[in-house]
Amino acid sequence: MESSMPNTPDSGRSRSRSRSRERIGKLLREGGDVFTVADAARILGLGNEDAAKTLARWCKQGWLGRVKRGIYIPIPVESISKDRALEDAWILIPDLFGLSYVGGWSAAEHWDLTEQIFRSICVFTTRPVAKRQQVIHNIPFVVKHVPTDHLFGLKVVWKKEVKLSVSDPTRTIVDMLSNLRAGGGISHIVDCFKNYTKSPQFKPPQLIEYAERLGNAAVFKRLGFLAERLLSPDHFLVMACKERLSKGNAQLDTALRGNKLITRWRLFVPAMLSFEMEPTA
Repeated sequence: MESSMPNTPDSGRSRSRSRSRERIGKLLREGGDVFTVADAARILGLGNEDAAKTLARWCKQGWLGRVKRGIYIPIPVESISKDRALEDAWILIPDLFGLSYVGGWSAAEHWDLTEQIFRSICVFTTRPVAKRQQVIHNIPFVVKHVPTDHLFGLKVVWKKEVKLSVSDPTRTIVDMLSNLRAGGGISHIVDCFKNYTKSPQFKPPQLIEYAERLGNAAVFKRLGFLAERLLSPDHFLVMACKERLSKGNAQLDTALRGNKLITRWRLFVPAMLSFEMEPTA
């Protein structure tokens, strides 16, 4: 009669480690590149509290990285540090910011409207924003709140099976003219606008439509001013913007107050700024 192996503490720990590895493998296979406590609870068949404790333990063991409270990512075996930047940080955006879209300079990079490379990711979200600048898992984000009725002019993109939205080229330009900081400053916005007018995505009527929906009167003053210099004085955009001028004066560059008033555009322009505004070819 064969004797059975004794049930020692070491064998019990071995079985426990084996079960843990199986559960980790299941989570990594089914959880994707980013997952929440609720995702882990569903995949592992646990309650939310037990799932949270399990994820916290695996973080300490180096299997997972905690991006933010309740949001985790897998750590590759070859990774030196769990605080590494993600290969494509956009996959974090839906879980971090909810109903949102990538915009501003980040969208300009996506649509090849700029040659500049920005380290920060510009995000517009419908969630309340306590801090405009946030660093999450070594990734810097610049975040702006928008109302839900401003979620227009967006395109769906997929990053590693994660679905998210990015402003289309026209909406990107309008957003940057409305919020100059989201455009990286007026000089960069001018370069993006030049590239936009030379691209197949250049849609003047859509620019006017989006600007009207956004509801920032300063956009028409800045857009008309730029179009007059970069396109032509009788271009459709110039005429359409003139028809929509509101009372009062605006600043071309809110970071550098203008001392020269362009009366026909009701726009203060810094005299020291020359944007090399040759007409586009």
